[in-house]
Amino acid sequence: MYLEIVSPEATLFAGEVTSVTVPGINGEFQMLENHAPVVSLLQSGKVKVKGNLAIEEAFQNKFSKGNDGETILPITSGTVEMKDNKVIVLVD
Repeated sequence: MYLEIVSPEATLFAGEVTSVTVPGINGEFQMLENHAPVVSLLQSGKVKVKGNLAIEEAFQNKFSKGNDGETILPITSGTVEMKDNKVIVLVD
């Protein structure tokens, strides 16, 4: 599935991934390929992404590596939309 992570400054990441886990306001949830359409507000927490991510050098300092090979982006709030195997995460 295709993931875009967009902040007010720039698009932090855009590319193919295998899963995305986000901190929804009603709890953390994961999206995989062919997930049902969803729109949700996000709370403070971590966006966890699995896949072979090629992050631009200018934004690598915003991301860290997790225990299971996940790439992690801490956020304060945001919105996520999943539709037709495309995930858009708007983050603050």
